[in-house]
Amino acid sequence: MKAMGILKYVWVPAVLFLALLNTTNGASVVTLQIVTELSTVKAILAQVGPLLSGVLFIVAGVFYALGQVMPPDKRANFHTTSINIIIGAIVVGVLSVASTTFATASTHLLANVTSNSVT
Repeated sequence: MKAMGILKYVWVPAVLFLALLNTTNGASVVTLQIVTELSTVKAILAQVGPLLSGVLFIVAGVFYALGQVMPPDKRANFHTTSINIIIGAIVVGVLSVASTTFATASTHLLANVTSNSVT
């Protein structure tokens, strides 16, 4: 029953996407839109990513400090949470630095896939 609910949200965009690909100029239009979206995501990650990473490190420090004043069972939970937040901060930092490379590689990949599907 859930699959039918999800299917109705996937069906219309899939049909529209396939209709765009079947037109003569549709592939280039879709490629241009995807490249524009990737550029926007890259710009957002490049600006917000380092700030978010820094904020997550500060939040992890707060959780660690709060854990120091708790009983031992809660201290372990707070320390585990702070380690998980630090891992998240590192991942966000790496993705924000690598977003330019990911966007360039994705753009080239999508351009190659759509140009091959037109021919």
